[in-house]
Amino acid sequence: MNEMPYRTYSQYLKNKYNAKVYKLPINLPVTCPNRDGCVGEGGCIFCGEVGAGFENLDNKLTVSQQINQNMQYIKEKYKANKFIAYFQNFTNTYVDFKAFKQYINEAIKPNIVEISISTRPDCINDNILDFLKQIKIENNIEITIELGLQTVNYKTLKIINRGHTLAEFIDSVLRIKERGFEVCAHLILNLPWDDVTDVIENAKILSALKVDYVKLHSLYIVRDTYLAQLYKQDKIQMLSKEDYINRVILFLKYLKKDIVVERLLGRAPKKETLFVNWNTSWWKIKDEIVEKMNDLHAKQGDVCDYLNGKAIKKFHNE
Repeated sequence: MNEMPYRTYSQYLKNKYNAKVYKLPINLPVTCPNRDGCVGEGGCIFCGEVGAGFENLDNKLTVSQQINQNMQYIKEKYKANKFIAYFQNFTNTYVDFKAFKQYINEAIKPNIVEISISTRPDCINDNILDFLKQIKIENNIEITIELGLQTVNYKTLKIINRGHTLAEFIDSVLRIKERGFEVCAHLILNLPWDDVTDVIENAKILSALKVDYVKLHSLYIVRDTYLAQLYKQDKIQMLSKEDYINRVILFLKYLKKDIVVERLLGRAPKKETLFVNWNTSWWKIKDEIVEKMNDLHAKQGDVCDYLNGKAIKKFHNE
């Protein structure tokens, strides 16, 4: 069996904890600043009313209740004993600070080895990070901050109504790293306004900032969104599956070898979408990417030669 051509998240966790580790999604009663008028309205053009929480439990349940229910289900199905409490949906730091502290404290439970918090680059500040550092020290628990970036192309960020630019992402990564936390960046590699140059620059920026993880999403079109309107009006052209596969491979070749790749594409239920993954199972596309990389003898980091003064390397060969 061929070795995986990129650094997989499942193997990373298995090596780290000597066991399979499962994420338990937590759905908080929160929104986003580009939905409520703080930085914009309507949300990102691809985001539906439920955000990313297609499979989440009701946010009326407490954090503790959601963890207990999800943990029981995963324990019985997969015989698992180690878990990550994953604050997944919408912007989980865009909330009253007192409430945020309570939510995080509720997630401290036996068998929870990590806390992962999904948020926006413009919703991270020193107060939040200092509190989380205290939590990490007092409870000896790992904490990862997941940042939705989607693309480094500032023009595309404006088109998709992100409400922030690349600068906020860089600022938040630097602040997070100062506290010793790990960072996961979310990217969509097939946004209709991005080209292969943007794909490469995505990899370069994440590598230069030394993010720890990357989570790739394939763009899907949720019903009743502004993106859905553009799609039905033929104002956007979706990339082919083959082009997406090529973009993923190109991205991985430029990405530093030590960055962990959590996933290669996203998922969404067909009934909620007009377009998702070319009507193909996500795992089949993942297998196609791996197979093509192996056929090409391509691996993550193959062309990551642009850091640490590329132009003067010829003078420092000794």
